Amino acid sequence: MFVRTATASTTAAALLGAGALLLPADRPEAPDQVSAQRANPVVVAHRGASGYAPENTLAAVDAADALGIDWVENDVHRSRDGVLVVLHDTDLKRTTDVEEVFPDRAPWAVKDFTAAELAKLDAGSWFGEQFTGARIPTLTQFLHRLERNRQKLLLEIKSPATYPGIERDIIRTLGRSGWLDRSHVRDRLVIQSFGADSVQKVHELRPDITTGFLGTPAVADLPSYAAFTDQINPSYATIGADYVAAVQRLKGPHGKRLRVNTWTVNKAADAVKARGYGVDGIITNFPDVVRDATS
Repeated sequence: MFVRTATASTTAAALLGAGALLLPADRPEAPDQVSAQRANPVVVAHRGASGYAPENTLAAVDAADALGIDWVENDVHRSRDGVLVVLHDTDLKRTTDVEEVFPDRAPWAVKDFTAAELAKLDAGSWFGEQFTGARIPTLTQFLHRLERNRQKLLLEIKSPATYPGIERDIIRTLGRSGWLDRSHVRDRLVIQSFGADSVQKVHELRPDITTGFLGTPAVADLPSYAAFTDQINPSYATIGADYVAAVQRLKGPHGKRLRVNTWTVNKAADAVKARGYGVDGIITNFPDVVRDATS
C-alpha cells in the first residue's frame, strides 16, 4: 500500500523545516467523534506522512505534524525480548539494512530480534539519503513523539497470532505513557487490527477504548462485529456508498453509530469519491493531498 513520488524526499525536508508554521488553528475531530452530517472526512496519516518520510518513523510523525495532520496510523510488533516496536512488515528486509548488519539471521523476522538489535538498524536510508540513521521506534518513543506534537493515534496490532498476549502488552504500554486517561481514550486513541479476535480482546480488556476492525465484512455479518468494535475500516477498493451506509446504520458497543475509515487513498480523485461514499475518515500516505481534495 506504499506509494512514493519523485519529489517525496524534497517535500519532506521542506515540511520538516516549516514545522509549526503549517499547523492549523483548529485540529480535526476524532474519527469516532465526527457527526453524521460532517461533509469532510477526517484525514489519517498512514504510517505517518509516509509519502514524504520513511514510514512508521518519528520523521514520518513529524512530517504529518508539519502538514497540520492530527491523526497518525502506525503498526505495532513485539521484539524477541518483549519490547513493542513500530514498523509494518513482519520481516525487516524492505525498510531496514538488516541484511547488511545481520547477514546470517535470515529470514530476518521482527520477532527474532531483541530491541537492542533492532535499534542498530537504519530504517530511513531506503527512502532517502537525508533520512539515513532513522531508527525503528519503540511504541513508547512513538507515543512520546505524538504527545509532544499533540497528535492522535490509530494503532494497528500487526499479526496478533504471532505475538500471543500483545493486546495486554499494548494496553500496559499505553497506560505507562499516560495514554489511558480519560482525555486520551475519549479523543486521541483508536486500536484496530485485521484480527477480529484481537480487536475483541482489546474490547474485553478495556471496554472504554475505541476499536476498529480492518476489513470488509459481509453486510449480513456486520451486527456480530458491532458487538465489540466501533469502526469498520475497509480497503477503498472494496467499498461503495451502499456498503458505507450499511455499516453506519449500526451502533457499536458504545451506543454510537459505527464509523468507516477507508484505506489507502492517495489520489485526489479517489479521495473525492470516498467522501461521496460518506466515509468518516480516509487513511492516506499523502494527507495533504486528501485534505485539500476533500475540504
